[in-house]
Amino acid sequence: MIVTTGGRTNHHMIEIAKRVAEELQILYLERKKVSIEKIITAVQDDVLVVGKNRLVIYPLKDPSNPIFFHPNSAMFRVKRIVRGEEDPFIQATKLKKGTSFLDCTIGLASDSIVASSVIGPTGRVVGIEGNRYIAYLLSIGLQTWESGHEPINQAMRQITIIQADHLTFLQQQTSASFDVVYFDPMFEENIVESDGIKGLRSMAIYEDLVDEAIEQALRVAKARVVLKDHWKSARFERFGFTVYRRKTAKFHFGVIEKFCN
Repeated sequence: MIVTTGGRTNHHMIEIAKRVAEELQILYLERKKVSIEKIITAVQDDVLVVGKNRLVIYPLKDPSNPIFFHPNSAMFRVKRIVRGEEDPFIQATKLKKGTSFLDCTIGLASDSIVASSVIGPTGRVVGIEGNRYIAYLLSIGLQTWESGHEPINQAMRQITIIQADHLTFLQQQTSASFDVVYFDPMFEENIVESDGIKGLRSMAIYEDLVDEAIEQALRVAKARVVLKDHWKSARFERFGFTVYRRKTAKFHFGVIEKFCN
């Protein structure tokens, strides 16, 4: 990974780019009005661009699908919840004010933002991301993105991002330290993805869920473990999840309860 600035840059953006490079301990490259395509060809590496309002990663494997933070579907989902409408994710996780939520495969945090909006300031949301560059982009985005909707801003700001392997992280936690432990791994079947998410496939850490991850999640979870997966996924049956099936939905939620409320 190298760091550069947007095409139309200024001294402030250059200083930010240099600081990002220093924090990530990677090379800063002066843009000099060179296209991103030419830079990627020259350096044969991923490129992180510091723009005016956001960070964007152009993956070497798929530069046509850059990765950037945006609340995506969380925007309208939070608004629906505020209006009193139901959300399948919240129905499966049974989150409420003051509870704690561990997202083991946070991606670009759409579900965690929704979780945070429901849990509120008295709860806790922690998201795990294995790729350190995506974790960095996500942590900056959550703290700086202005959605124009204060409840969404507050929900984003109170999410903690940890760069780690989710199994290793789970092994290090005390028993019953989170109310809900959540997995949203890369689907075994492709579905249409929104902008900003498509590029994740070229940088994601492809590790299937293993038995020990579920075992550790059940130890760490106080109330339940929840899995979001493609409707055709064999993981639900493999790990013993009770599936919340939804007609016409491309993905379902599976739940293993630790106790009944």
